[in-house]
This record gives sequence, structure tokens and C-alpha cells, in this order.
Amino acid sequence: MDYLHDGHLSLIREAQKDAEIIVVSIYDNPAQFSPSEDLSTYPSDLDRDLKKLSDIGVDAVFHPLDLYDYGGSGETKSESVDNMEFTEEGEGNAVSCIGDKGEGRLGHETWIRVERLTKRLCGKSRPVFFKGVATVVAKLFNIVEPDIAIFGKKDYQQWRIICRMVRDLDFGIQVIGSDTVREIDGLAMSSRNVHLKPEEREKALSIGQSLLRAKLEALKGQTSCTELRNSVVQAITGSGGRVDYAEIVDQETVVAVEEIKAPVVFCVAAWFGKVRLIDNAEINL
Repeated sequence: MDYLHDGHLSLIREAQKDAEIIVVSIYDNPAQFSPSEDLSTYPSDLDRDLKKLSDIGVDAVFHPLDLYDYGGSGETKSESVDNMEFTEEGEGNAVSCIGDKGEGRLGHETWIRVERLTKRLCGKSRPVFFKGVATVVAKLFNIVEPDIAIFGKKDYQQWRIICRMVRDLDFGIQVIGSDTVREIDGLAMSSRNVHLKPEEREKALSIGQSLLRAKLEALKGQTSCTELRNSVVQAITGSGGRVDYAEIVDQETVVAVEEIKAPVVFCVAAWFGKVRLIDNAEINL
């Protein structure tokens, strides 16, 4: 997505450890958003992003205009931007084609679903989200043909879904998860953080703080998930947040557990004002 931050740049630094050529895709994927969600207000500044990528040493940026509308011209523009190869592909409006039933249209109608992993956590409140994620990532993989792909583990469920899709569809790609990067005050980095009002941002620190406390309690021997969940929910709601979910789940299947007996991840999504934030803490006993 657009509006890169240091969390995104950390993925590039991770890739530079193992890859000779680094390609970054920037694409605001309309298939991830329902009509009521915030695609139109998602922060965007391509010139800013390209400057950041040039400074860190990216070889190429893939910035498709539309990956879904096959009725457009299919025109491709390519130019050099500060020693990076910069490519824009296609034209048109993807939203107009998704779900279109009109005769003679060439809209996109092939979708990828990772069945069980997408039904939990974010999949409950954002039912179209992971279908859009899996489909667009598969398309990007087919176009760019990477050997290694780096995904941030802040979007923990998304990372696991991509891992499962790659395995199930036999992509010859190694998917690496990179740890969450946080602001100095502990807030998990997100492009949406710019939409938080100052007082909301301060209150949103309760997410990361309560997750850290819960992790420390678990490491001390508190294995009851009910008690750990309650402590996090109370901390967030007490700070004025609205919890979408707070679940302790198996790290691979993202199935909720009631007692910590194996590696788990505590996943949280919460609203502060109009901004939905996600965060998590891996707990490895």
C-alpha cells in the first residue's frame, strides 16, 4: 500500500540480507476494501515514497495503476527514477469491474481464497479483505516472479495466509516474516497512524502496552487466555478504544486457544476514533 514508513523500509533491509535485486510493489488494492471502508482516504504520496525507496537502495518499483480492469488500454509506462526502474501498468477503474455482470465486459472474476485461515480475526469484520489480499499477491508474484518475499508480522494473519497460499499453490517463493516495527513510544507503525488525532494517538498506546503486559504475565506462568484477554480488553476500552477482537491463537492456524500450551500469538484490532489499528505479540513459552 501507499505512504511508506520505517516499518516498510525494515522489510527492504531484511530483503537486502538475502537478495541481489530488490523490487518493491506499491499498489492500493481496491479488492481489499468494502464500499464502507477507507480506500478513498488511505494516505498516499508517491513522490515521497519513491524518494524513500531511492535513498534506501531499491532496484525497481512496480506501481500498477489497475490490476483488475482488462477492458483498459493495457498501456505500460516505464521510466528511471533516481536509478530505480519505475513501471506503471494499465488504465481504468478496478472497482467498476469487480462483480460486474454486464454482457461483453472483460472484468476480473478469478479470486483466491485461503479458506479456514481467512474466517477468523480480521476476516470476521472485513469479509472481503483476505480474498483481495490473496488474489493481488498471487498476481504480483506471477508478474514479478520473486525468489523471496518479505511480509511484516504486524499483519500476522495476512502473513500466515500468504505462507499457506504459497505452499498450497506451489509457488517457488520463500516467504519471510519480519518483526513489527514500533514508534519510539511503542505504537506499532501503520500508514493509518497519520489519521489519529493527538489525543487518540496517546490513548492508542494502550494496545501495545497491554499486549506487552499480557506477554510478560504469560511468561511468568499465567496460561489462562480468558484472564489475559480480559486484561487487554479492559486496558483498551478504559482508554477510550473500541475492541474489534482480542484473541490468543495458535501461531500457524490462528485458531483461538483457551490455555497457552504451545507457541501462540495475541492478536488485537481496535478502533480509536475513526481509525482501526491492529497489533500482536508472539508468546513462545
